[in-house]
Amino acid sequence: MRNPIIDVGAKELSYEIREIVDIAKKVEKFGINITWENIGDPIAKGEEIPEWIKEIIAEIVRDNNSYAYCPTKGLPETREFLSERVNERGGVQITAEDIIFFNGLGDAIAKIYGLLKRQVRVINPSPSYSTHSSAEASHAGSPPITYFLDPKNYWYPDIDDLEKRIKYNPAVSGILVINPDNPTGAVYPKKILNEIVDLANEYDLFIICDEIYCNLIYNGKKQHLLCEVIDDVCGLSLKGISKEIPWPGARCGWIEVYNADKDEEFKKYINSIYKAKLIEVCSTTLPQMAIPRIMGHKNYKKYLNERNKFFEKRSNTAYKKLKDLEGVIANKTNGAFYMSVVFEDKYLNGDNSIKINDKRLKEFMESQVKDASIDKKFVYYLLASTGICVVPLTSFCSQLNGFRITLLERDDKKFNWIFDTLAEKIEEFIL
Repeated sequence: MRNPIIDVGAKELSYEIREIVDIAKKVEKFGINITWENIGDPIAKGEEIPEWIKEIIAEIVRDNNSYAYCPTKGLPETREFLSERVNERGGVQITAEDIIFFNGLGDAIAKIYGLLKRQVRVINPSPSYSTHSSAEASHAGSPPITYFLDPKNYWYPDIDDLEKRIKYNPAVSGILVINPDNPTGAVYPKKILNEIVDLANEYDLFIICDEIYCNLIYNGKKQHLLCEVIDDVCGLSLKGISKEIPWPGARCGWIEVYNADKDEEFKKYINSIYKAKLIEVCSTTLPQMAIPRIMGHKNYKKYLNERNKFFEKRSNTAYKKLKDLEGVIANKTNGAFYMSVVFEDKYLNGDNSIKINDKRLKEFMESQVKDASIDKKFVYYLLASTGICVVPLTSFCSQLNGFRITLLERDDKKFNWIFDTLAEKIEEFIL
């Protein structure tokens, strides 16, 4: 090329959740049947959408308006419906004008970070969901700044660590919170959220809270939303329908803007996000039309309760099978549908492995993990020996070695096989 055309931030873009698929497809050619536990798609794992939801969508499909553009921020009636739900929580109050729709939260996240000044940083949790950490680091052109989620304390944020990272990194202007958390499945108590809001207030920061799993909470935990605790701090809540209904293929998410009128700089920033969406015209109309009809339906709360009972059962089964394994830290998942497991350092010696019977497959996998992190070796050896495809924890912007797995498998027999096999292979790898 006449000139270098690659931005310095491009090297920070990584999404192992999907990248591992290429390796798994090659393993499949060796005759290994792949069990996909790498990505959170309930539909791909066999979840059936209820007929009453399908009937609503079918009715909307027959409406000519569903094929048209909608206003840039989204359909007024849908935004009004969602703003009323926020206001019912009794915290910060918003209007329909404080909501902007996007083609999935990936679209929103790209704009949220991409429209910040390059020198401005948003501190991410560690582990962190890859879309956030990659987008933030790519925008800044340097590795993410992170705060520690403690696997020995239910994966809760280390508030002291967070404050130190904020204090000694003056470029930090925002805090990312993911609640319920992906990849750990943690659900944060109100006390922790209040402490994060207090830090944002003290250091004059804004908060981004990814709450896409906010209605998938179980094991007796209580849902606490950012809108309830944010007070006068500026912030964004990210929500969507891909996990809750679930309808990931709709690519429909939105941001709720809190307290934009409290800070002129933040207000201008939100306006830049709106203008960026204005250039695209709007987001997809049909799923927006469906939101009030689905979420306002008499069966919706019952449907959510049934899903949460299912994930609670899966959570408890998985925890029971892994919690007493020597050399690992396994926390019970209380929200979303992921579980993260950590390998304790003293059990990792560089020679950890899992037996792969096929000599050619073994040679292939060893060529793929040369100089790789220890947890990536586990993931690849697990894939080759069993066909179970999980994601290394280090790919979630973490220095902890471990892996993330989903709780989505609908077949009881297969779910038990997955976690029994996982327990067996963990023991083989670290003992």
